Amino acid sequence: MNMMLSTVAGIALAASTSGLALAEQEGAPKYDARTFFETTSFGGGSFNHNATKLLIHSDETGVFNCYEVDLKTGERTAVTHSQDTPNMAVTYFPKDDRFIYTADGGGDELNHLYVREMDGSVKDITPGQNLKAAFFGWGQDDNTFWVMSNERNPQSFDIYQYDATTYERTLVFENEGGYSPADISRDGRWLALGKVRNNADDDIYLFDTTNAKAGPALVTRHSGNVSHQVETFDPTSTVLYYSSNEGSEFQRTWTYDLKSGKKDIAIEAPWDVMYVGFSWDGRYRVQGINADARTEVTIWSTSTNSKVDLPALPAGDIVGVRFSRDGSKMAFYHNGDRAPSNLYVMDMATKKYRRLTDALNPSIDPKYLVDADVIRFKSFDGMEIPCTLYKPVGASPTNPAPALVWVHGGPGGQTRLGYSANIQFLVNHGYAVLGINNRGSSGYGKTFNHADDLRHGEDDLMDCVYGRKYLESLGWVDKNAIGIMGGSYGGFMVAAALTFQPEVFDCGVDIFGVTNWVRTLEEIPPWWEDFREALYAELGDPNDPEQLERLNRISPLFHAENIVRPLMVIQGKNDPRVKQVESDELVAAAKQNGTPVEYVVFPDEGHGFRSKENRITFAEQSLKFLDRYLKKAN
Repeated sequence: MNMMLSTVAGIALAASTSGLALAEQEGAPKYDARTFFETTSFGGGSFNHNATKLLIHSDETGVFNCYEVDLKTGERTAVTHSQDTPNMAVTYFPKDDRFIYTADGGGDELNHLYVREMDGSVKDITPGQNLKAAFFGWGQDDNTFWVMSNERNPQSFDIYQYDATTYERTLVFENEGGYSPADISRDGRWLALGKVRNNADDDIYLFDTTNAKAGPALVTRHSGNVSHQVETFDPTSTVLYYSSNEGSEFQRTWTYDLKSGKKDIAIEAPWDVMYVGFSWDGRYRVQGINADARTEVTIWSTSTNSKVDLPALPAGDIVGVRFSRDGSKMAFYHNGDRAPSNLYVMDMATKKYRRLTDALNPSIDPKYLVDADVIRFKSFDGMEIPCTLYKPVGASPTNPAPALVWVHGGPGGQTRLGYSANIQFLVNHGYAVLGINNRGSSGYGKTFNHADDLRHGEDDLMDCVYGRKYLESLGWVDKNAIGIMGGSYGGFMVAAALTFQPEVFDCGVDIFGVTNWVRTLEEIPPWWEDFREALYAELGDPNDPEQLERLNRISPLFHAENIVRPLMVIQGKNDPRVKQVESDELVAAAKQNGTPVEYVVFPDEGHGFRSKENRITFAEQSLKFLDRYLKKAN
């Protein structure tokens, strides 16, 4: 196994030093976990009926709640007051200041929709047990809205039309065909549906609510494997926008004329088009491009087909763009490596804007945080692996830093530029972090995205191993202190690394990672049923004897006797995706080896950290673990 650690000449493309000049400074203060996580997270952004307020959510109390932001004064007022379950803002009503928000049951992902009335009372408009519901859009008359719910069949989402005054509802689409509802035209006539064939091939169907007997009609007939994803209907309900990689390595945006059936390419770039949307009044189109781990957002005037000038902001990305109903105002968030997302509002006529939030804890001086660089290294077969690299302040050949390979979730996720309290906390405490986009990650074309199909735990794991090799090639990294850390699918990669390459990494932190793929695939949440075939195509079908053998072979639980390096496991008790038993059994098996194992279970979490206190506890415990086994501190 030691041969896996040798440095291979030429495996890495040179890392840029732009944005890392501060890494040579000395004396940067060390901030504790509470200081980092007292930073506030903001989200949402619905304008009220007269564009005087925004509805957002914030975790400033430690738990997400809904807030109204006065656009004149900037004052933020709490309008929900949960002390445990996150309340997430959805939308104001179009004619008054009632609003809809969503909440689940302590991380179980069984979300309901709630209306907060004008008098402050709250009504659950999706009552019932063991159901999951989501808001689906407003009708053009402002008197109706749509909701999708799996109450009738846990495996399928039906669409209901609600009266905006009485909340009485009508079933408008009974989903009997394994479709994934994606969008509805504002006039309520057309429902766009996705249907998955495998993880590389899916289709779009249109359902005409005025001719329900006809059923959904296929609009993306094609041959071979082609990805099709619904983006949006245009404001006039005459055109469907969708993305497709047909004839291209990347996702391009296409239009489909609902009357003639004509298709045209509308937007293309040398990267994936992430999304397209419109202001309610139709004057503006917003589009996002996934450009090498960052989002490039542009706003277009639909009347002139010209770009709208956006304000000059610090380095970072504009995200979460929303418009007022009349198109006079635009709200957006801005996020950078050293700046968490802050909310802005801009007057579309004057282009004057103001920042409405200050997310970063004022106790943190951002000059001591670190910008990431995008780098690439060559893996075992010559494939280039894109990554984000964070170099801690003061790291040098005479003061080498311990390091982590940080693996994203997914499996088809992407590590991107932007603020991460977890990463900045670790970097602030002296750790280099390599955010690896192993093969199978999204954002780099369909060939790269599918390069690990039915090879998970093998080729992508070797990318992580070569990530260590890359770190070893940097003169300022401690070659004898490199760990691996990740959540969800990234947690699986941690367990796989310590199981199947047991001498490569010096320790690992597995955050709610899969350990038994057979059980996980057999027990996926019922609302994922539409994606079962895609999961099987990517990971393996447990009903196929040959693939079942492979799933057992790559499941860390069945080979835990190989684990010899220190392991930390984090788990949420209410996780519906990776059940607690996955972590329980791995921990028990690893302990039988005499391996140092630390196990933390959060009783009020699901698949992730929703409570600020839990995020603080996780950060503190993981840092102590890493210091103990990478810095060799007591």
